[in-house]
Amino acid sequence: MSIVFVPKKLRGKAKINQETIQRLLDENDQLIRCIAEYMQKGRAVECVQYQQILHRNIVYLATIADASPDSMPPSTHSTSNETSASTPTVNGNGGTS
Repeated sequence: MSIVFVPKKLRGKAKINQETIQRLLDENDQLIRCIAEYMQKGRAVECVQYQQILHRNIVYLATIADASPDSMPPSTHSTSNETSASTPTVNGNGGTS
């Protein structure tokens, strides 16, 4: 059973840490492999329950990411990546000399 299924009395009280997120990511990896295996065998009907759990996990992870106070806005994050990525390219090509 997915770790996202938390009893109602414990909802909102769970500590979200890197270990919990990693377990969800590992579970999602396993779900995707299982879904792919069933699809290759032509057993799409059996995939539905795993797809629902995968969807629930992804929505939960997205909710955590959206609620995270230390996450950077996408525009700020991409700007810092572009700056750091472009610096080695210019220096590596020797174009500024």
